Amino acid sequence: MPGERVYLYDTTLRDGAQTHGVDFSAADKAAIADALDSIGIDYIEGGWPGANPRDDAFFQQEHNLTTSTLTAFGMTRRSGRSAANDPSLTAVLSANTPAVCLVGKTHDAHALTALGVDLEENLRMILESVSECVNRGRETIFDAEHFFDGYKANSNYALESIETALNAGARWVVLCDTNGGTLPNEIFEIVSVVCARFPGEKIGIHTHNDTENAVANSLAAVQAGARQVQGTLNGLGERCGNANLISLIPSLMLKLGYDVGVSNKALKKLPEVSRMLDERLNRAPNRHAAYVGASAFAHKAGLHVSAVEKDPSLYEHINPNIVGNSRLILVSDQAGRANVISRFRDLGIDIDAKDQRVLSIVEAVKEREYQGYSYDGAEASFELLARRLTEGLPNYFSIETFRVLDEHRFEIGSQKPVLSEATVKVSVGSARSLEVAEGNGPVNALDHALRKALAPFYPVVNEVRLTDYRVRILNSGDGTAAVTRVMLESSDASGQRWTTVGLSGDIISASYEALTDGIIYKLMRSGALPPT
Repeated sequence: MPGERVYLYDTTLRDGAQTHGVDFSAADKAAIADALDSIGIDYIEGGWPGANPRDDAFFQQEHNLTTSTLTAFGMTRRSGRSAANDPSLTAVLSANTPAVCLVGKTHDAHALTALGVDLEENLRMILESVSECVNRGRETIFDAEHFFDGYKANSNYALESIETALNAGARWVVLCDTNGGTLPNEIFEIVSVVCARFPGEKIGIHTHNDTENAVANSLAAVQAGARQVQGTLNGLGERCGNANLISLIPSLMLKLGYDVGVSNKALKKLPEVSRMLDERLNRAPNRHAAYVGASAFAHKAGLHVSAVEKDPSLYEHINPNIVGNSRLILVSDQAGRANVISRFRDLGIDIDAKDQRVLSIVEAVKEREYQGYSYDGAEASFELLARRLTEGLPNYFSIETFRVLDEHRFEIGSQKPVLSEATVKVSVGSARSLEVAEGNGPVNALDHALRKALAPFYPVVNEVRLTDYRVRILNSGDGTAAVTRVMLESSDASGQRWTTVGLSGDIISASYEALTDGIIYKLMRSGALPPT
């Protein structure tokens, strides 16, 4: 029922670490745990003690969590061992966490085939393992692995397995869609049966995203009576990932009205936490991520923007400020006057909607996008274009010439890396500067040379860093004569990011245009003034 408490369990540090290409350091794990604690996650699964040195190091650290319960993950005892004398179970308990989560088989075929034990022995393994943890004073969670597949194959045994865990004193029994193949209607039906037999306040849900339904399945389980939800930040996880807590939290709070222990203030931190994880993984954030993505509340079509200007709810399912996000009005060849006026307002440019310059900008954007430019992903270049056509921009510098060289050095039996070198001649006011720089590619070399030439006049350019570089060949049917579009993302010491665009038949020239736009944008935003 809306208003009831639903508990959040994060497994980013364990299940999320099983993502292809993800490798958390001990420092990463500590930082992620702190972020989870800051938004009010109930349980943080720190890893599997004894599985690897990194998890062991994490549990040996002191964690000053204020709201979250640190949880150690492990498995039920092995067949032929007592719970008190099982190495894996001992390692879990030795982590000294307030809570432990034990995974066990609830699918008869897995017990018989994967573990090679009879069904009664599997039940004893569950009973004795959970009892041992409870008797050692730990809040115990039982992850019912492959529960939904097991229920569909042998419902009586699957239900008996979770009943055994509850009778042994488990605080929670979590129903796992381990293979991720169950659909929302099935989840709702099965969880409803479970919650009619056992207290819903002891039932949780753990879903995987193999059918792109992990979040939907989690919501269905809660609506059917489950009161714990397991997931990961940004949906990390093995294969296709786990349920994404970043989208589950606002959906549970704002759409279904449940209390998940996250305050309205903490809800606004979700974009920050989501980006923090991506920064740790050295990957670009998903612009289209629900609720928190930079484009989650972006409007491009002129018809949409015109309506949003009158009433945002016409094209926004929630106020983006509630989740710490903001509306983004894009300008492209699909834009109209409303798009431009809205962007001008965001930029602090005061201009009448009937001003002829507005139409000039709309027409300029349409023409340039027809040529191959793209402004819906290059907001910085659009701002520069808009200011040039309305109020003008300072003449910060001009490039007289630039040259880029790639030198391939060969030795007998081997090839040395390519050496890239750039030379630029720049005019700043009445002064001239000639600089040479090397880089790990022609664009990187040109960037270094340009900033080296400008730094004596504008020290702030030393803060600028290239963070992303994307090239697209337009009109590919023209072969080597095709036009190249370069999208370049820059950042500074404050963490601000901006994107610029360049277009040319020559990739270096396109890169040069995007580079110079990026530097000019930084100078403008910094309030720099050309030398007199």
